[in-house]
Amino acid sequence: MLHWLLIIGPVYVGILIFLAWFSRRGINNASDFMMGGFNVGTVLGFMTFAATLFSTFTMMGMPDFFRIHGIGAWIFLAVSDGAMVYFILWFGYRLRALSKARDFRGMSGLLKEIYDTKWASYLYFAVIFIFLIPYVAIQIRGISIFLDAAFQDLMPYWAWALIIVGIMIIYSETGGLKAIMYSDTLQGILLLTVVWIIAFRLLEDSNGMKVLFDEVKSIDPELLSVPGPAGLFNIQFLVASFIAILMIPVTQPQISTRLMVMRSLGAMKRMSIGVGFFAMLVIFPTVIIGMYGAVNYTGVPTADFLSGVLIYEHPELLATLVMIGLIAAAISTSDSQIFAMGSELRSLLKGDEISVLKKTKAGMLIFAFFAFIFSLISSDQLVMLARVSFAGTAMISPVILVAVFFRDKATKSILWISSIAVIAFILSLIGWLPPLILKIQTDLFLFIILFITTALHILIPGKN
Repeated sequence: MLHWLLIIGPVYVGILIFLAWFSRRGINNASDFMMGGFNVGTVLGFMTFAATLFSTFTMMGMPDFFRIHGIGAWIFLAVSDGAMVYFILWFGYRLRALSKARDFRGMSGLLKEIYDTKWASYLYFAVIFIFLIPYVAIQIRGISIFLDAAFQDLMPYWAWALIIVGIMIIYSETGGLKAIMYSDTLQGILLLTVVWIIAFRLLEDSNGMKVLFDEVKSIDPELLSVPGPAGLFNIQFLVASFIAILMIPVTQPQISTRLMVMRSLGAMKRMSIGVGFFAMLVIFPTVIIGMYGAVNYTGVPTADFLSGVLIYEHPELLATLVMIGLIAAAISTSDSQIFAMGSELRSLLKGDEISVLKKTKAGMLIFAFFAFIFSLISSDQLVMLARVSFAGTAMISPVILVAVFFRDKATKSILWISSIAVIAFILSLIGWLPPLILKIQTDLFLFIILFITTALHILIPGKN
């Protein structure tokens, strides 16, 4: 397979270089570099949004999640993503209306202006730093362990991770947001194509869907129902996950930025609908891959399952395309999030645009370094790490929702509410708070408290 990689790999890198050069031609100021000139059309917006959401986490994490925990993973992700599309339309409309007359540079800057305190912007920035760095890291780790398994003894695991980070930084800091979006488009096409080819091949090897699911049932019937063999998909987990995923467009800057840079409200609406369609198309084949793994890779480590089902069971050319697709997915999602964090840093800085842009690029290098370090020490449970990221950022959703929908209620009280929830969630992750509070899963308990206190905050008349 290495000879195919040496042929196709340089072609892919050459395309990235061309896209970075092409994007750089249209950069005349910092807004063009960081925000794509606020002139992104429907097709490009749809592809970049979808590729940012569905990447290494989907192609590598979800098949393994289905293999281990069963069909309930469909409820966990697909149902939640379907609901998220409708929320994108609602939230995106209000956010764009609020920011129409403003120079939108990032959510941090917007919150600082609305709440009239740096506390709001620092809280938001701190939370996305704490919880997005691990999410970036799992993209890097996912593809690195895959490459390490596919090319054993070629180079150490950390070297693969370093190469991925290097390509990501050079590309994004050369061509800006538009270059990332073009890369996202390429990645989305590759991801969707290879995941369906693999799914069809595995179905053919399994003699069809019915036979495959009959074999799964004979091995472990609990894989075909909730809460699954490990009891993960109970009501509390699914509800808490639903809330966390629903809040992704609200709390994660790489998503909210894409809502703002669309050239019109109509383009944003069409983009949102396309994302929902893409979600179903890309998640369904991971069900097939995961169920195939439950039959043929029972009890094996994640790396062995992924390298086997995605590489070794296929012709060399297809295996190489899968590998390129996975590398593209890891780079696409990682640089989108690192770049979004750079945008948030820019919204906090003052000074002339040239100086601010230099500091922003330096900040992105620092963020990438932290992501690289975390990728070396994180676990292989990509989906669960992603869920922690979603849940962690969701703890500050009241700050943003109140600012966007109830601006007159945007006072320091709501900042206290979210700050306490964030601290409590972090304490639960490190084991200083129990996993259950009053027999309720800790993250769900915090979501309930956030909902009640935020609702009271909004309903109480007068100044809060």
